Amino acid sequence: MPRVRKQENLITVTKGVGDNAGEDQAGRRLKGLGLHLAIYFGVMVLAVPLNLYLLPENPLFLLPMIGWGAVLALHVAYVMGLFRGLFGPSG
Repeated sequence: MPRVRKQENLITVTKGVGDNAGEDQAGRRLKGLGLHLAIYFGVMVLAVPLNLYLLPENPLFLLPMIGWGAVLALHVAYVMGLFRGLFGPSG
């Protein structure tokens, strides 16, 4: 429960120690997703032109693009909380 403290026409609201644990976890999940997304796009930016330059007749970049993209979609669903309650308490 937030604590309210008043000092000469100034009101401050502070959170208790355990009040923002869920926000911290959500922030870490979002940062992890951002890193995952940045690495995915970085690799694809390199892989697609390299594949098209070296082997234009074989689009080999499609396998990692689709496979990694599917895992990335699962990561997005996890960060959004779509798996909450599926494997444990819905907390």
